[in-house]
Amino acid sequence: MTAPATPPTATAAPQPPVTVRVFTQRFSSTPRGARLARHLALHQLHSWGVPHGTELSETAAVLVAELAANAVTHGRVPGRDFELRLALAPGTLTVDVSDARGERRPPRPGATGFPDGAAGDTETGRGLVLVAALADRWSVLDRVPVGKTVRAEMDLAVVSARSARPTRTPGAGADGTGGPA
Repeated sequence: MTAPATPPTATAAPQPPVTVRVFTQRFSSTPRGARLARHLALHQLHSWGVPHGTELSETAAVLVAELAANAVTHGRVPGRDFELRLALAPGTLTVDVSDARGERRPPRPGATGFPDGAAGDTETGRGLVLVAALADRWSVLDRVPVGKTVRAEMDLAVVSARSARPTRTPGAGADGTGGPA
């Protein structure tokens, strides 16, 4: 009696491990809470290897600041906090800011005009314009059991490509020396 033959096994190419880093924190729905959210987001990104002052760090700081300010200003429910969630996955940084006010939603991505009927010359209503300009994608999601989440995503390859472009100093010539081209 012979032992049954074992079928040949296919050896797959080794896959690099997928590491997703996630940071979640609740903050008071106050201007101080929004400011703290921005500072802690920068600190967390730095601990994940995204140094302060890099394009990714600076862009993420603006996104967190705008979304947190909107949550505090437009999504505030007395006695309820807002939540910041950062997720750094291979190729993408996701910034989620959730608040408890689900009935008051920002305009959908791509909608024209300013939120809440604000005119183009007012001092408010530009936060989502910045979010749309800086993020590769953004959306508004329902939050269970109550509220909403505004999500902004940045493709890291796109940020890296923008960072790699040579920059010209203001007033510099085409050769970057400061003289005329």
